[in-house]
Amino acid sequence: MIPLVSHWCCWYTTGAYRGSAVRKVSGVGDKRFLTLVDVAEVLNISSSQTYALVRSGELPAIQIGGRGQWRVESQQLEDYISRAYRKSAAAVRQGIPLEENAGS
Repeated sequence: MIPLVSHWCCWYTTGAYRGSAVRKVSGVGDKRFLTLVDVAEVLNISSSQTYALVRSGELPAIQIGGRGQWRVESQQLEDYISRAYRKSAAAVRQGIPLEENAGS
């Protein structure tokens, strides 16, 4: 079993991804829908990078309310993270340096 690092807002593992080893912890993990700021914290990226993921369709989200605020369903974020792990693993198997693959 992979040890988990508890943080108030995130899902973390300290080792390699093992499917079910990523577990929700308190805070953001308890919400069904997350703001883009929440998602940025989980992924440790900027809000503008999070917005770009949503606008590109890579991270599915919905717009709600009169001001069109974006929300990402927790399961969609978990699915995105799983896809990112698979994509990274495939790049490693193909011998593609991760730095070169990071922008795609």
